[in-house]
Amino acid sequence: MRYSDAGVSIDLADGVKSRIGRIVRSTFTPRVLTAPGLFGAAFAGVGRGEVLVASCDGVGTKLTVAGMVGRHDTVGADLVNHSVNDILTLGARPLFFLDYIAASRLDPAVMTAVVGGLARACRSVGCALIGGETAIMPGWFSGLDYDLVGFIVGSVAKRRLIRPDRLVPGDVAIGLPSSGLHTNGYSLARKVLFERAGYGVEERLPGLRLPLGRELLRPHRCYLPLVHQHLHRVKALAHITGGGFYDNIARLLPAECSCIIRRSSWRPGAIFRLIQQAGDVPDFEMYRTFNMGIGMVLFAAPGQVDAITNSIPGARVVGRLVRGTFGVSVV
Repeated sequence: MRYSDAGVSIDLADGVKSRIGRIVRSTFTPRVLTAPGLFGAAFAGVGRGEVLVASCDGVGTKLTVAGMVGRHDTVGADLVNHSVNDILTLGARPLFFLDYIAASRLDPAVMTAVVGGLARACRSVGCALIGGETAIMPGWFSGLDYDLVGFIVGSVAKRRLIRPDRLVPGDVAIGLPSSGLHTNGYSLARKVLFERAGYGVEERLPGLRLPLGRELLRPHRCYLPLVHQHLHRVKALAHITGGGFYDNIARLLPAECSCIIRRSSWRPGAIFRLIQQAGDVPDFEMYRTFNMGIGMVLFAAPGQVDAITNSIPGARVVGRLVRGTFGVSVV
């Protein structure tokens, strides 16, 4: 099976993003400091030398799994952690967060659990949850289904803004372990595990420490506590989300610079092996859809590698930048 079999076409999405990127760029003012397509967008702040970095994202169909399991206290944390990681790729720390929740009808227990997760994750990184919107839209969603979106703003000194154009052949790719699927690939995972294989959320399967539903709800890992002290050593960061290794690393690469990722340098977790086997999913599709156990990739000069890998648990060299125009290769 492929991601498109579950109703998600990455190629189509890339085409749409390319088209709307030109429209978005037409609104830019001189205070916009980054091009469309990065994980966050940098905007010159009101203070001298300050840059604001903003990002917007959602939880996707992981919300469906939360509903199947009947547990909604983790998806808010997923959303905040995903957003914090996105602006971290530009070197920013979070300032404040806003949420948007839409549902046909409100269940107080569900909404309290969701917002509790948002607040818990915000507190852990010193980010203020300053507001949001709750939209009640009768007939738009089915039953107690809802959508959850977040907006984050952070800041970084302009001189410390991380710009991937400093990357050169010979730089090293360092992978940081993920906690599971994080918040991407759930349409394919659900199609394979629940529809094709017929597993239930309470199923206990070989290699998984938790029942399947709970395994899929493992919260998106926040990398800020691990990475912030190494930002001066890092040239670029790739948050491995939708598009997997191929799309998320490719968006950082300067001209004439490509990346080789060696998958033998780590072992994907049991949940990824289960999805691939149950759905007969090709390798390329797996590494373009899921994080495969590596949630963030740091790029640094060879002389900085030991300082990073010796102080971040589980960090390991997973690849290298080379001269070429092939983009990203996972071998």
